[in-house]
Amino acid sequence: MTLDNPPDAPIFAASLRPYRSLSPRGFMLVMGALVACSFTAGLAFWSMGAWPIAGFFGLDILLVQVAFRLNYRQARAHEEVVVFRDRMTVTSVSARGESRESEFNPYWARLEVERHPEIGVTRVTIASHGRRLDVAGFLGPWERESFADALSAALAKARAAPA
Repeated sequence: MTLDNPPDAPIFAASLRPYRSLSPRGFMLVMGALVACSFTAGLAFWSMGAWPIAGFFGLDILLVQVAFRLNYRQARAHEEVVVFRDRMTVTSVSARGESRESEFNPYWARLEVERHPEIGVTRVTIASHGRRLDVAGFLGPWERESFADALSAALAKARAAPA
């Protein structure tokens, strides 16, 4: 072993996080536009004497706000996959912050990848000694494919590493 590659250094490390296309600034812009449209429409109905309808325009803003908040809360979920010469750890953190760690021996761990001809990779599973763990479920098909290729190469490298 050299100083550049200590025996306990990870061969592979990946932090998997769900993609969210709308930034907080973008969220504020969308909500601002929605509020402006709803206010304008509500004001128009109010001026025509249909004032009860104006309240419903506030309700749609509330529902969109709740939907986005739930979406952003789900984005806190993530997975950490680290492969060492002698072990592989997968730490899954839920949206609530609950953490679960699974450990596998890279010599026995098997990567199972399910593919659909039109979609691409639909599922990535780590299996070993009767245990199965799905990983990268919140990634898109092409991201899952890239992750599966990289993890497969890392497992092959761990198996080939001298003891």
